[in-house]
Amino acid sequence: MSDEPALRPVARSTTRTDLVADSIRTAILSGRLKPGETLVERRLAEQLGVSKTPVREALIGLATTGLVVMSPNRGVSVRVLDATDLRKAGELRVLLEPWAVAGATRLGHPEMIRAARQALDEAGDLLSGEDPTALSLANRRFHRALYSGCENELVTAQLDNLQDLTALGTVAVLWPRWPTWREEYTEHERILAAAQAGDVELAERLTRSHVERSVTLLERQEHTAL
Repeated sequence: MSDEPALRPVARSTTRTDLVADSIRTAILSGRLKPGETLVERRLAEQLGVSKTPVREALIGLATTGLVVMSPNRGVSVRVLDATDLRKAGELRVLLEPWAVAGATRLGHPEMIRAARQALDEAGDLLSGEDPTALSLANRRFHRALYSGCENELVTAQLDNLQDLTALGTVAVLWPRWPTWREEYTEHERILAAAQAGDVELAERLTRSHVERSVTLLERQEHTAL
């Protein structure tokens, strides 16, 4: 009996749907598409210069990540996050991200440190708070540079989705009540220093406490709203 596999791997290619999804995601996270805004397939297709089919497929994919909401009555709209949504995303990040950063620190890829440093420098230039959306996206790039180095694509994909929600909700929910971006920047500096030094345990501990602090603030915000 032959050991030849029944199917051979195929090369991964970026489809038109992937490109459309990336464009819509970028528009949402950059604030060009606002929370609660209705997303009309025809209009998006015209703006992107594509047919409605890849737009429809992209919106279905974004709905699975939580960035958009599909409703029988309202159609598709950008998700409106509240403190509870953001807290739940943070709780899952607490479980995954410290482990991923520890694994990435253990592997010690120089390009990971360079990418994280670049994102942190960009965040440092935005600490005036005049452009919170750009600052939130720089923070997202910082976190991704570190956790994606763990070389576990399943964990990275899950954290990417959680970071999308975090970037969207931080500007709309967390920072208006708790303007903590300077403290976050300082914590990011410490996490990066630990990762650069190869201190796995410290990088993991600092990442966990960093995410847990935001979860605590969101819990406080939830209780205040009751």
